[in-house]
Order: sequence, then structure tokens, then C-alpha cells
Amino acid sequence: MSPRRCSDLSSETDGSAAGGDRVWSVDEHLDDILGKIRPLEPIELQLLDAQGCVLVEDVVVPAALPPFDNSSMDGYAVRTADVAGASEEFPAVLTVVGDIAAGSAELPPVGPGEAVRIMTGAPLPPGAEAVVPVEWTDGESGEGPAVTMAEAGGEDGDGFGEVRVHRPVAARAHIRDRGSDVAAGEIAARAGTVLGPAQLGLLAAIGRATVTVRPRPRVVVLSTGSELVPPGEPLGEGRIHDSNSFMLTACARDVGALAYRVGAVDDDPVVFRATLEDQLVRADAVVTSGGVSVGAYDVVKEALTGLTGAEGKVSFRRLAMQPGKPQGFGRVGPDRVPLFALPGNPVSSYVSFELFVRPALRALMGLPPADRETVRAVCADGVKSSPAGKRQFLRGRYADGEVTPVGGAGSHLVKALADANALIVVPEDTTSVDPGAEVEVVLLG
Repeated sequence: MSPRRCSDLSSETDGSAAGGDRVWSVDEHLDDILGKIRPLEPIELQLLDAQGCVLVEDVVVPAALPPFDNSSMDGYAVRTADVAGASEEFPAVLTVVGDIAAGSAELPPVGPGEAVRIMTGAPLPPGAEAVVPVEWTDGESGEGPAVTMAEAGGEDGDGFGEVRVHRPVAARAHIRDRGSDVAAGEIAARAGTVLGPAQLGLLAAIGRATVTVRPRPRVVVLSTGSELVPPGEPLGEGRIHDSNSFMLTACARDVGALAYRVGAVDDDPVVFRATLEDQLVRADAVVTSGGVSVGAYDVVKEALTGLTGAEGKVSFRRLAMQPGKPQGFGRVGPDRVPLFALPGNPVSSYVSFELFVRPALRALMGLPPADRETVRAVCADGVKSSPAGKRQFLRGRYADGEVTPVGGAGSHLVKALADANALIVVPEDTTSVDPGAEVEVVLLG
């Protein structure tokens, strides 16, 4: 992945500080974002570095897995005819002629009346038709059923002994056939697969050391506000702890991104722009919170409005939604890194990430943008009021087909957000929901 150039920050607006007087719908804003997002270029990575990445190629199995017939048990490789009718009262007595561990290259053949010790994963020797588990034998002890084998070489160390088999065994019993997992020429993993532990294990098993994937996007998270103090530090008058940068960094990681929390930036446009320029070198996307409304200290809008140049464009908009009306989106810097300017209230910031940033990051990874499940649920308590002309997203607690609003509509209520596992969607043309009516619910994980 090539580093970002950081020579200067260039941005264009769409002609006004607020993107004109138009009010955008939620769907229009999302469509505009996704229309400007392109998947990251594929790169070749070592297997462990590719965890969480999206495969861009079909991986074909070069050779059968397993590559040879092998034992699925610790026991004895035998011919089935030699143990037919065996029982504890009348065991089949076989001469042990060899020992095969996993990884053995020399395989002693099994002839009539003979057995070879074999360990789990060891290759099946010539002449063997099945494996008898050690628990079905005396383990060469001359006594009852065994739980383990005798040491190789016999008690006196001068060779192998005899094993008494107490049960018959069917042909191919306790044998993993060559190619029984996957055959040569089959597809091990298809393009579009997100590589998790199981997929990486399969790729390693078939001998792949590297894969071509779309990398996990690098996301830089910035909070803005001179009032913000890092957690763990004492609060002065009028100060609050910075929660947004932690929440949004966790949101980005939850999508699968490599997220870098920068922390809070003071309400100074020069400082903000300098910080942003410094961070673009390691960013595939930037997420900011705060400073996008109409206040006197809305630093993000002030810093990015009025910049001109051919390398970028940032639009600040009003959306017909609650919470999260003020939004900004554009591409900045020499590499036109997507920048998502989210409102500063925690609930507004979280809802905005879910609706707009999460789909965009998935698109950068080469995944379908939408992944949150949407269901219909009974809203037992109803919703007393919802603003006309705005799509409202209320925090809710969903279980067993029913959802209950949590915490009201206030966009500062972090505790209610933490208690919620869903968003209740109230459409633009609905101003209230009767108790017991069905509503659309977005499940949050």
C-alpha cells in the first residue's frame, strides 16, 4: 500500500457553505457518497496480514487435501480379513511388524496376519485396508482392552510383539481418504470472501503463502471541540470527556477497517487543517465529528469551506433526518481521500456513521455496502411524536419480534445509546406510531 502524499490539502465546496439551501434526503446523501467511492486497489499479502480482507481472486486447490490416505485414529493398520469375527473372548492375534508416526516416509507393508502401529495423521501403509483403534485391542499388553499402546520395540526392546484385536473392522474404517476434504482443481475460496481464521487455515493447508486481496481501509478519526478532554484526565469548568473519537474508532474497527484515533482538535481552523494534512499520509478515509453546523466555532466547516483546487470537493448539507441533520462529505488532499464530517452530538455521530460511513467503508473493501439486517417489529409502546418531513432514527431494544424505544429522542443520551441494540425507523411522512403498530427496525449487530 503506497503512502499518501501530504504536500497540501486541497478541497472544493459546491458553491456555498451549506451546499445550497436544498434539504437532502437520507437516501440521496448515501447515494451521492457511494457514487464517489471506489474499492481500494488489490495488493498481495502474507496470509496473517490478509485477515479481515476481501479476496479478489478464486483460489484453486493445487493438490488433493489430504494428499494421501491417512489414519484418523491411534491404532493398528490391518487387513479386514484378519480381524473378521474377532471378539474379546476370541481375539484375532496379529504380529506387529512396524510403527508409523505422522510424517513418516518409510511405510512397512501389512501382510496376512500382520499389523502395523499407526498414529493419527500417519500415512496408511501398503496392504492395509482399515485401522483398528487402540481401544479395540489389548495394546500389545496381553491383557484386556487398552487405553494406550506399548512403547515401540516391545518390552525387551528386541522388536515388536503381538496385538490382540477384540472387534472386527469394516474396510476403510478410520481412514481419511486422499482428497476427502477437497480435490485438486476445486475452488478453495471464491473472490469476494472475507478471510477469517477458518479461510486462512484452509489456504495454509493447500500451500498458499500469499493471497491477493483488497486491503482493510485505514481510517483516521478526529473529534473537534476545545471543550474535549481525554478520558482519565480531570475535567475543568465547562469541559467534557471526548467520547466520540473512541466510539467512532470502535465503529470503524467493527466494520473491519484499520482505525487510528487521533483524538480531539481545538476549535481552530488552522490547527484542524494542519492536523488533517498530517494524517492524510496514512488515511484511506477520514471521519470527523463536530464542527459542521451553523455555530460560530464550527471548525470543520470553516476549515474546508472556501478552499479551491482541482483535487477535491467537500459539501456541507442539511438532511431530512433526526438525529444527524448537518452532514459533510467530500474528498480531500492529493489522493482525494473520502472525508465524512459528522455532527458532534454522540447519538447523531453514531447514527450518521451507521447510515453513511459504514456502507462506504464496506464499499472501499469491495463488499456490498449494506450489511445491517432490517426487520419489521411490533412497537408496543408506540412513538408519541416524530418531526414531519424528517426520517427519525430512535434507539430501541429489540427482542423476539418486538422493539421498545430507549431513552427518547435526545441526541446527547449516551447511556440510552449503549442500552440499545437497534434503530427504530420512523418515515418522513409519519408523525406518530400507535402502540402495537409495526415499525421498521435496523439491527445493530
